[in-house]
Amino acid sequence: MIDKELTYAVIGASNNPEKYGHKVLKDLLDGGYRVIPINPKGGEILGLRVYSDITSVPDKIDWLVFATQPEITVKLLPEALQAGIKNVWLQPGSESAPAIKFCQDNNLNCIHNACIMIARKN
Repeated sequence: MIDKELTYAVIGASNNPEKYGHKVLKDLLDGGYRVIPINPKGGEILGLRVYSDITSVPDKIDWLVFATQPEITVKLLPEALQAGIKNVWLQPGSESAPAIKFCQDNNLNCIHNACIMIARKN
């Protein structure tokens, strides 16, 4: 499931070290994973180019990790589906019943109620 050969995009990536979008990005990066930050503001975080949306990422995304508010998550899931992403990780605090239902209804592999930072260390 968590594999260094895969690419993880963190949607909701942040420059603010207090936010989970930063913590998740830094943790995966420090763990040696290939990580792509996504935030509408663009720019750079931890030396990585930030893409403004899912569809602007030129590389294949194996896992889209959500570190967003639940209402943002559910709005962005159709974009993930359109981009051909099959695996989504809904970090605690980003999930909601409508988001999980969308994943189930659209055959997306969805992990929720689990933190990727903890899971990768087990």
